[in-house]
Amino acid sequence: MKSRPNIGLSGEQQFVVEEKHVVEFAGDGMPAVLSTPQLIGWLERTARLALAPLLEPNERTVGVEIDLRHLAPTPLGARVTCVTRVVAVDGQVVTLQVEARDGMETLARGLHRRAVIRLDSFSRRLVRKAAALAAPSPGS
Repeated sequence: MKSRPNIGLSGEQQFVVEEKHVVEFAGDGMPAVLSTPQLIGWLERTARLALAPLLEPNERTVGVEIDLRHLAPTPLGARVTCVTRVVAVDGQVVTLQVEARDGMETLARGLHRRAVIRLDSFSRRLVRKAAALAAPSPGS
């Protein structure tokens, strides 16, 4: 990392809930609401973008843990604001408090951890794993 993230470093992203963001089982009486996996994706993206300016060109952050309470439903067309704030740094792992809200209430709150990785070693590891998974297993 170019510099260690300061406690309190924050990030913010907004999006409008579209059809692609809602639960896949909407219909048949179930209203179209923001899905938890989509919300987690937005919170992770917000955290990643907040940390990106601190990284060397060959570094990225990857999510390693999320502990989230999805507290309220959000309808199609609602604007959602995702906010992240660094609360701890332990070596290459950064812990962020995450929160999402709409114009009425807090939708979700929790903690998210991201690890700083080097692209070259991460890519080599992935290539080795892909090759091992593609190799025929003994006795096949």
